[in-house]
Amino acid sequence: MDTTTAMIIEDYPLMPQVRLKNGLTICRLVNGMWQVSGAHGDIEPNKAVSVMQKYTDLGYTTFDMADIYGPAEVIFGKFYRGHCSRRNAPVQAMTKMVPSPGPMTWSVVESAVSKSMSRMQVKRLDCIQFHWWDYTDKRYLDALHHLREMQRNGRIRELSLTNFDTERLEEITAKGIEISTNQVQYSIIDQRPAQGMTKFCRMNGIKLLTYGTLCGGLLTDHYLGKPEPKGRKDLCTASLWKYKQMINSWGGWKLFQELLATLREIADEHGVTIANVATRWVLCDSAVASVIIGCRFGVEGANHATENLRSVSTGWALTEENVSAINKITSKSNNLLKSIGDCGAEYR
Repeated sequence: MDTTTAMIIEDYPLMPQVRLKNGLTICRLVNGMWQVSGAHGDIEPNKAVSVMQKYTDLGYTTFDMADIYGPAEVIFGKFYRGHCSRRNAPVQAMTKMVPSPGPMTWSVVESAVSKSMSRMQVKRLDCIQFHWWDYTDKRYLDALHHLREMQRNGRIRELSLTNFDTERLEEITAKGIEISTNQVQYSIIDQRPAQGMTKFCRMNGIKLLTYGTLCGGLLTDHYLGKPEPKGRKDLCTASLWKYKQMINSWGGWKLFQELLATLREIADEHGVTIANVATRWVLCDSAVASVIIGCRFGVEGANHATENLRSVSTGWALTEENVSAINKITSKSNNLLKSIGDCGAEYR
């Protein structure tokens, strides 16, 4: 570790971690790798690997990816091989199985698991998060039963879901399939998880992994006081485009600016950023294990790792007055549960 990195670690807090149901310990801030899929611009793999090592030096040792995120698993595998050769601190790799509709036989599921393991260059999957596109096709239960058997055989440590709603989460749990986490969209803008899912998760020892917490970068100081971005020129990444549509559904740009101004006042009170406040707000929910923050590894100006560590610092906390001020703004917004549906409904 170089001197600069050592100085940074002294100036910023150590990364807190949380233990999942079957013993996997992950960071409360997770490196999201959707941004290397190609929908956010080109990523140079060798440069990405180098930056990933710098993230781990800062304590960001947990990575989230998927079999459909372009070269994400392959890039992680290259990083992991080099990381292990240096005998550095352990890293945790969470991937997703996102199959096309069709029969979920043992061979189909086993093949997907083996492919991810091979690409990631690991002997066991720390966590596999299963996604399904169509709830009317009940073969997702077949897939989960096979994954559960692979977990018993030691090939998978944590069996998890991504973008499943509360109704299906209850159904799967009732079938005796133990779920460790469910990855869902959760932010000050999108509070759907808090309207039912978090209660069920607390009762059943299930944790949430959240994404979209910073709305693809819109929920940051960069957009305070800025005119409304429109079109592909302003919304030049998949994340910006996606979460701008979410803000439109939530209440529009004018109300969003009111929220940013309020968050800026709270941030000033604590000496942090809007992104820190937005992240801390989600982490305050006891059902939440971690916030996944998208990383454009190797892209100039896209590294906010040291700044984001303030989100988990023990040196400050949101007060009741802070939360009330946020609620005052969000109470003016539309109810996304009613207009979109429960978590993950936007994908179905």
